[in-house]
Amino acid sequence: QVHVVESGGGLVQPGGSLRLSCEASGSIDSIGDMGWYRQAPGKQRELVARITAGDSVNYAGSVKGRFTISRDNAKSTVYLQMNSLKPEDTAVYYCNLEAIQVGTMEVRVYWGQGTQVTVSS
Repeated sequence: QVHVVESGGGLVQPGGSLRLSCEASGSIDSIGDMGWYRQAPGKQRELVARITAGDSVNYAGSVKGRFTISRDNAKSTVYLQMNSLKPEDTAVYYCNLEAIQVGTMEVRVYWGQGTQVTVSS
């Protein structure tokens, strides 16, 4: 069993910062790509940022230069540092990762439960 838990969401004023964390736990053999997605009310879920096992990163154009994704493999954790936040960044943010469970050879995709980020004055 693999568990994925996000934390760090909340209410922040425009121009402020938040740091999201996502930790994977359980019977994990290895973790591959990790990423953050978001879903605003009435909109489809979209990719925010992604980081590979080799630390290659890519960002959505709307967050490039403001958000930074990083990972700590020893802690099975991925982070999203969000700076210069805008009201349009308001959404539920979801962690996503690829992992191989101990005792299997199968790569599966896991999602967290989501954490709310609200940018408002």
